[in-house]
Amino acid sequence: MIQIRWHGRGGQGAITAAKIFATAAFQSGYTGVVMAPTFGTERRGAPVFTSLKLAKEKIYDISPIEAPDIVVVLDHLLLTEADVTSGLREGGLIVLNTPKPVESYDLGARRLAVADVTALAVEAGLPRGVVNSGAIGILCRAFDIVPFELVLAEIEAEFRTKRPQANAQAARLAYDKTALSGSVAVAGADGAGTVAGSVDAGLVAVAGDPGPTTSGGA
Repeated sequence: MIQIRWHGRGGQGAITAAKIFATAAFQSGYTGVVMAPTFGTERRGAPVFTSLKLAKEKIYDISPIEAPDIVVVLDHLLLTEADVTSGLREGGLIVLNTPKPVESYDLGARRLAVADVTALAVEAGLPRGVVNSGAIGILCRAFDIVPFELVLAEIEAEFRTKRPQANAQAARLAYDKTALSGSVAVAGADGAGTVAGSVDAGLVAVAGDPGPTTSGGA
């Protein structure tokens, strides 16, 4: 089973991003899909997270993720405001949307993948601060288990009334501009849904943004 925990702020669309990736994963053969949103305070801009579990067989555990393989964080400021890497397994990958270079971060034994999603989303034609589509692009580049074109199709379907092409383009740009601190060799998943190959037990995705916004564009 692959466990992905998504962190963001209310209004940033972390749950929507998880839903898009989950739908694409299901269509690509991960028939076990479980999402479990968990909210902090309900105010806009407050930290929120959602758990996404993927497997090639039915999943019976619907509890929130405590030991993720992947963590996706949509606001890099949460690195200092919340323990977003709590439980992250040794050797996990951090995919960070940030204007800073990958070398400026020291996250111990975790791997890191970065791209400036906030700027790339604007370049793609989205309002500033819309980062969830771009975060998906980083994740797809760093953890290649779902065909990217399938993910792009799901992005356009989810945002069909909210700039679908711009959202897909934001994901493409983030995918192309992602920088990795180390090689990521993923052989896929075995029949039980366990990650096979050299993943070092986990991956983390972190996307940055200066503040809360509505997901997907206006």
